[in-house]
Amino acid sequence: METARPASLASPSSVRVTNPGGSSPFVLTCDHASNFMPAEFGTLGLAAEDLSRHIAWDPGALPVARRMAEALDATLVETCISRLVIDCNRPLDAPDLVPPVSETTTIPGNAGLSDKQRTARIALSWQPFHNAVEHVVDARLARGQETRLVSIHSFTPVYKGRNRPWHIGIIHDEDHRLASPLIAALKRLAGVTVGVNEPYSPADRVYFTLERHARSRGLPCAMIEIRNDEISGETGQRRWADLLTGIFSNLEPEEAKGSRPSAVGKSAQSAR
Repeated sequence: METARPASLASPSSVRVTNPGGSSPFVLTCDHASNFMPAEFGTLGLAAEDLSRHIAWDPGALPVARRMAEALDATLVETCISRLVIDCNRPLDAPDLVPPVSETTTIPGNAGLSDKQRTARIALSWQPFHNAVEHVVDARLARGQETRLVSIHSFTPVYKGRNRPWHIGIIHDEDHRLASPLIAALKRLAGVTVGVNEPYSPADRVYFTLERHARSRGLPCAMIEIRNDEISGETGQRRWADLLTGIFSNLEPEEAKGSRPSAVGKSAQSAR
């Protein structure tokens, strides 16, 4: 299935929502699903081959997320524009919202942006993505549907010269209602090295989507990072999607210490 690709800055097709009425308690997001660059941006001054690298997107993450969503009857919200244009998993004041450098690669087309250009990028991709997630979550909460948010990402095996041994990482903050049983289930898999807040942690500013849409509402959440050489082809994508689907089919959040976790959380309005 082809990712929706906006033709220009005027196009509204910068986010895709699949199965908005899904029966699963899980809502999946794929924040770096696409490496597509609208024509206005060219290649941002990069070589064309750079747009296939992890700096432009999370390779393999979207096929895994789509297969999981279909198997679980879950809603999926995905971005349709490269993270190099604007990173939807960053707060608006983040220095890498529009990254001037990704890993060690300078992005010439992101240098010296005017306020107008920056605002246009926010309106193009960041705002529609977060509006879509908010709409999905609020609609579920309004009808009393249990909601748990999970963000699907991938990471490069080597970053700034450092080898990363984990096959999969689970990122979470102090709310580990979903993360703890998920980590425990993954650690029972033979031959799988599981990172806990590896290769990133919320301190790296990578937890924004979940902070904005789940933590603000008291909803259980977790972030999944799969090493991208594990999901570079259909066989690996199918394997990891099926493994995770099997775990998620029986996954129940732990009780929060001192209180029972809310099944439906709070609306966006009450969370602000």
